[in-house]
Amino acid sequence: MAPRRRRVIWTDHASHALDEALEYVAQASPAAARQLLIDCLASAESLATLSERGRAVPEAGEQTVREVFVQSYRLLYVVRPAEVFVLALLHGARDFAAWRRGGETNSPTG
Repeated sequence: MAPRRRRVIWTDHASHALDEALEYVAQASPAAARQLLIDCLASAESLATLSERGRAVPEAGEQTVREVFVQSYRLLYVVRPAEVFVLALLHGARDFAAWRRGGETNSPTG
């Protein structure tokens, strides 16, 4: 039996965060920025079949928001029956609560 495959959807917020991270890293090393892009896209795409592999985000206080680590970044996502929504890309040193307070208008978590 083939594994269930979900569609991976990046929210506008997550896409913007990825763009910002790439711009920042590219200032010091365009090659490192390219590798970050490759790693982020590969990690997100792997969620199409391995949706439950990430851990629940401890600060979220709910089991539906999960994360995988990509280099020094946290890729936050939520799993739905047919989709995986990438909610955010946060640097590991960034305050999760500040991100949460900022709100995610495209978030399927409510």
